[in-house]
Amino acid sequence: MIDVIVPIYNGVHVLKNCLESLEKHQKGIDNIYLINDASTDEKIKAVLEYYIKNNKWNLIEHEKNQGFVKTANEGLKLSDQHTLLLNSDTVVTKNWIRSFKQCIERVDQLGTATAWSNNAEICSFPQFLKNNKIPKRVDRLSVQLSKNYKATYPEIPTAVGFCMLISKSAKQKIGYFDEDHFGHGYGEENDYSLRIKEAGLKNVLCDNAYVAHIGNVSFVDLGLKPDMSTMSRLLEKHPSYNDLIQEYLKSDPLASIREKILETFLLYDYDLYVELIKNGK
Repeated sequence: MIDVIVPIYNGVHVLKNCLESLEKHQKGIDNIYLINDASTDEKIKAVLEYYIKNNKWNLIEHEKNQGFVKTANEGLKLSDQHTLLLNSDTVVTKNWIRSFKQCIERVDQLGTATAWSNNAEICSFPQFLKNNKIPKRVDRLSVQLSKNYKATYPEIPTAVGFCMLISKSAKQKIGYFDEDHFGHGYGEENDYSLRIKEAGLKNVLCDNAYVAHIGNVSFVDLGLKPDMSTMSRLLEKHPSYNDLIQEYLKSDPLASIREKILETFLLYDYDLYVELIKNGK
């Protein structure tokens, strides 16, 4: 069973795309919680009212801005089962929930799971650490990935927060994001992932799921972005974090998996393969 939490702060143009895709691909989700963190854009209210009226979703409205970390924790605490945190600047795809459910069933000691995306740092596809263009036929990509590629669920050093499944057992064992250290956001998922590992659970890539991601929209109006203070907060709690990540980036263990997926597309959908190769350049 999976609940989906969508923290929201402004970004109405991307929010519409996110909720439209979520409405289209909500099969298999038990509960959906939209949490409006006191958005200042008046158009947000009308968009949320439209989707709440047409779906059995839950809407929570903040009177004062709480920041992403507190808002995400609020959603995680509302859910007593596996919880998928979804940024409001994403576009979900066909079979995405089915792929995450397969991951839950097949991975022992699951802590977190992250989907592939065009823009997801270590989980970016087809090019590593790059903001690739979003494929025009994103549902077609997702179907091919879930149908013709056999997932292996490789472990990764940190989940990527744009689309992050947190297992029920993870919440029971280590709790929630660290609100004291990570304020409005950035770094909280890295810290959480390291705590997952310390608790004997796994952070994995759900490598047969794909969710498109615009990136850094909800924080724009607050003037927030990752910087040296983000790393300082992480290193304060996890002194070896930088060495761990640098070693991972240098070795790029997902390279062979990305190549295998491209080979799958080459075999089953040549036009999609060509588009992905162009998008990654």
